[in-house]
Amino acid sequence: MRAFSYVRVEGVQETLAALRQPGVKLLAGGTNLLDLMKGDIEQPAVLVDITRLPLRDIAELPDGGVRIGALARNSDTANHPLIRQRYPLLTQALVAGASPQLRNMATVGGNLLQRTRCHYFVDAAYAACNKRKPGSGCAARDGFTRQHAIFGASPQCIATHPSDMAVALAALDATVQVQGPRGGRRIALRDFHRLPGENPERDTTLAGDELIVAVDLPASRFAEHSHYLKVRDRASYAFALVSVAAALDVRDSTLSDARLALGGVAHKPWRAEAAERRLIGSRLDAAAIDEAARLSVDGAQPLRGNAFKVALAQRAVARALQTAAGTA
Repeated sequence: MRAFSYVRVEGVQETLAALRQPGVKLLAGGTNLLDLMKGDIEQPAVLVDITRLPLRDIAELPDGGVRIGALARNSDTANHPLIRQRYPLLTQALVAGASPQLRNMATVGGNLLQRTRCHYFVDAAYAACNKRKPGSGCAARDGFTRQHAIFGASPQCIATHPSDMAVALAALDATVQVQGPRGGRRIALRDFHRLPGENPERDTTLAGDELIVAVDLPASRFAEHSHYLKVRDRASYAFALVSVAAALDVRDSTLSDARLALGGVAHKPWRAEAAERRLIGSRLDAAAIDEAARLSVDGAQPLRGNAFKVALAQRAVARALQTAAGTA
C-alpha cells in the first residue's frame, strides 16, 4: 500500500471541496477500496473519510417512494421496515450479496461504485488491463473467461459489474441523486453504470467532482410478486455467474407491468427489455415464461469460456419468474 494523507469531513460541501484536489478517494465502508489499495490497484494521494456525513437516513417520500441515504449500511437497508415491506426484492439482493460482517460495513453509495472483481483487474501481476491501465490491453480475452460478460463487452474490456444490489435497483427503476459543484442532478440507475466501449476505466457516468447523496425508489408496484435469484459457484457469498431480479405487477391474473434485470453478465445491470415487453399484457403461463427466457438472452455474445451462461441465464430467468409469480 502506498503512503497517503487522511482527512475527515463532516459536510457535503466540505466533501465537494475536497474532491477538487488531485488524487482523492472517498472512504465510506472501505470494503472494496481498501482491498484495492492493498493490491496497489488504487493509489490515492488523499483518503477523505466521509463516514460522518448526514447521509444515513431511510425515509418515505411524499409520492410513496423511499429515499435511501448514500451512507446507509447495507445491513440497515436490508432490514429496514420500509424496504422489507415495499421492496423485498432489494432486501433479497442485499442479503445474497455479502456476509453479515461485510453488510454491516458496506454502504449503498459504495456498493454502486464498487469495481469489477475480474481476476486480471485485481491482480497487478497482469500488466494488460485496460480498466486499470488504459491502452495496456485485455489479458482476460485470452485467459480464463468463466466469470466474464456475455452482453455489452468491447474489444477493450469483458469484465462484469459485481453488485447484487444494483441489479435489484435496476429492476425497481431506482434513481441516483448526486451533488456536485454545479448543483444536484438525478441519474436513472439504468444510466448510472457504463458499458466499457473505448474507455473501460470509467465505470459510471458520475463526474469526478460529484458525490452520491441518496438513492430514490419510486412507489412500490412489485412488492407482492418479485424475486432475486443468484446462481454462483458456491453458496458462501461468491459473486454471481448469473443473477436475475424479477419484478411483476399482476392484475386480474394478467401482467400489467414487468421488470427483468440480469447480473453477472455485463459491465452493468442488464435490463432484458424485449423479455419485459413480451410479458406485459400477458398471462404468466409456460409459453410466456419460455418466450421471455429466450428473449432475455437475445444478442448475447459469449466467449469460449462462458458460453454456458446463455443457457444458465435462460433457466434462471424462467425460475425467477415462476418464483415471483408464486408458481415455482
